[in-house]
Amino acid sequence: MSRLRLHPRTLFLLAYLVFAVLPIYWMVNMSFKTNAEILSSFSVLPREFTLENYRTIFTDPSWYSGYINSLIYVALNTVISVTVALPAAYAFSRYSFLGDKHVFFWLLTNRMTPPAVFLLPFFQLYTTLGLMDTHLAVALAHLVFNVPLAVWILEGFMSGIPREIDETAYIDGYSFPRFFLTIFLPLIKAGVGVAAFFCFMFSWVELLLARTLTSVDAKPIVATMTRTVSASGMDWAVLAAAGTLTIVPGAIVIWFVRHYIARGFAMGRV
Repeated sequence: MSRLRLHPRTLFLLAYLVFAVLPIYWMVNMSFKTNAEILSSFSVLPREFTLENYRTIFTDPSWYSGYINSLIYVALNTVISVTVALPAAYAFSRYSFLGDKHVFFWLLTNRMTPPAVFLLPFFQLYTTLGLMDTHLAVALAHLVFNVPLAVWILEGFMSGIPREIDETAYIDGYSFPRFFLTIFLPLIKAGVGVAAFFCFMFSWVELLLARTLTSVDAKPIVATMTRTVSASGMDWAVLAAAGTLTIVPGAIVIWFVRHYIARGFAMGRV
């Protein structure tokens, strides 16, 4: 009887797994093919297995520099976002002040705003300040979206920490920086991991701002992948290889913070 009950659920999970994995598998499959094979035939496995597409990416500066540029500004943004969000989230979780709910709501509305709304102001501001085509330009632009999200996530984790811990630390003579770094921060390390993960993922996949605010020196991989059209047509094989490599950093980050993400779901902030 229990097998009959589990049978439909098992079929559903298998169908969902196939539906989710199939596009990724097909992209990896295409990355080991030639353009001629991709356009001429439909095959589950490569008939002429080749690593030339990956060799092109690792030897062509226009390709591998895109990954380096993306990692630089994504790392900058993640560090700055979490650093700024930590004291802000602590203030929202521990203190009540005039307009605190309205300020918190205003932060979240920034996160829900389409990036295209901020495109022209950022373009004009960075052109005036000389920040166009720099890693810092993209990192700072993404703060508008990542800081509110990080504050929202961290505030939920901090609210779950009893206030008595703060009071006990002050009675024991701890200064606020010492208390925050040695006692409070380790208690919310799961929240820091979750916030850093979502900041990383948004900056890694965001295209509009990253493409508009960069041109050559800081051009990210997401912008490079949109410029694979040449006189001979679309280079599908190299594009598939680039897409496969783009998944790798996100998969690595997910592997390291998977337990923190599960805790975030349990606490209702993810």
